[in-house]
This record gives sequence, structure tokens and C-alpha cells, in this order.
Amino acid sequence: MTILAGVIGDPISHSRSPRLHGHWLRRYGIDGAYVPLHIRPDDLAEALKLLPRMGFVGANVTIPHKEDVFHLADERTARAEAVEAANTLVFKDGRIIADNTDGLGFLASLQQGAPGWSPSEPAFVLGAGGAARGVIAALLDSGVPRVTLANRTKARADGLGALFGSTVSTVEWAKIHEKLGGHGLLVNTTSLGMTGGAPLDLALENLASGTVVTDIVYTPLQTPLLKSAAARGNPTVDGLGMLLHQAVPGFTAWFGVEPVVDEALRQAVLS
Repeated sequence: MTILAGVIGDPISHSRSPRLHGHWLRRYGIDGAYVPLHIRPDDLAEALKLLPRMGFVGANVTIPHKEDVFHLADERTARAEAVEAANTLVFKDGRIIADNTDGLGFLASLQQGAPGWSPSEPAFVLGAGGAARGVIAALLDSGVPRVTLANRTKARADGLGALFGSTVSTVEWAKIHEKLGGHGLLVNTTSLGMTGGAPLDLALENLASGTVVTDIVYTPLQTPLLKSAAARGNPTVDGLGMLLHQAVPGFTAWFGVEPVVDEALRQAVLS
């Protein structure tokens, strides 16, 4: 019987996850399918009830559903509990199990793309959504001493900062450029800069030359933020690696094979 999984989001047309999992399904000769599922927020709860009945064994979750699915799930892993958001769902025995693999995917990508990066310096994170939660938790767990957080709605940033305590401080969105100095890493976890969306208008003149800049947006692969940083000589890491590495636990749970992240996968997703 064909094993079904997919990715839930609104919008969803930008997602490269179907290419990613499709490549693995072909590589490992698995009778399975992985499909994009455009589900609006008002339909999310009902959709999560229907998907297992339709034969789905699980799903990835992207913007804007990561926090809502966490609360709708029947069970949650420790990783999901730590950040109160989920990006990976497993449907098992009539129950929804929520996990968050964003953090491990982000760190694996960062370490691969910027091997000189050290967690000894503070990090600056843009955005306060589900992805930001996973990224911040992973950074703090890796040894980053402090995270500065900015979001267009500061109250949302303050709420997320409270989840982590004194290790996370927040600043006004309009003052980001003033506060960039003294950080070893800048991370954009917002959708700003994504193809077809609003731009990320950010001046980088106060950024130290050695600060690593990474963007979890991967359409386009080289976002305006990454281009601006590279033009200054800053090391950069694109968002594709995070997508590839965060997908491993879900694929393993759904299809029973632990897949390999390699250059062939990257090229398949980019094609």
C-alpha cells in the first residue's frame, strides 16, 4: 500500500519539501507519495482529523501553522514542548504526535555551511514565529550565551523572549540596525525576502565583518539579505540546508528509512 505524507501550509506553492521527499522516495525505492497541502488556518483543526482517515501517516508543517498544530496535537516530544511549536507530525494509532526538528536542522546546516562559526558569541534573530522558537532553542543549547530578538510586532517578540528567560532580550524592529554590533550570528527566520513577498529592508553597516549571516528563506536561494552580507564580505549560509536536515526525522518516522543528506539531494531540490 502506498504510504502518504505531505506538507501543510498557507501558502504552500513555494515549498521544496515535495521535491526533497520525492527524491528520497525514488532513491530508496519506497512505495510512497509526499504532497503539498494548502490548508488555511480556519480549516486546520478539521484537516488534522481528516488526514489520518485519508491514509496519511504524517506531515511537515510550515508557515503559519507551527504553533497551532502544537496545541492541536495529542502528544508532543520534548523538543516541541521546549519551544511550543511543531514542524513535524506523525499520525499513529489515531493520535497526532508533534515534534520540532527545526533546531537540529538549522544547526546542522549552520555547522556545514559555516564551519568557522563558534557559539561563543551572542546571536541576533529576526522573527518570532515557530521557526524562530526552534532556532533560538538550538542556539542556546549549543552554547550561545545570549540571543537578541526582534520582530515587527514587539509584543510577540516579548512573549517569545519570556519563554526562554533572561538569555533572550528583545529590541524594537526599527532599531535593529543600531543593535547589530557585538553578535557573531545574524539569522532571519521571517518570510521577508521570500519570492513574491515583502522585502527585508535592513542596513548592515553596524554588522561586524566576521558575523555569519543566514536566512531560512530558500526561495530565492540567495536572498537580498544574503547578497548584501556577501557584498560586505560576511560569511553567509542559505536556507536550503536547514530544510534538508530538518526533514530527516520525519522521513524516517513515516517511511522507515533514515535518509542521507548529500549534494545529490541538494541538486534535486534545486532543479
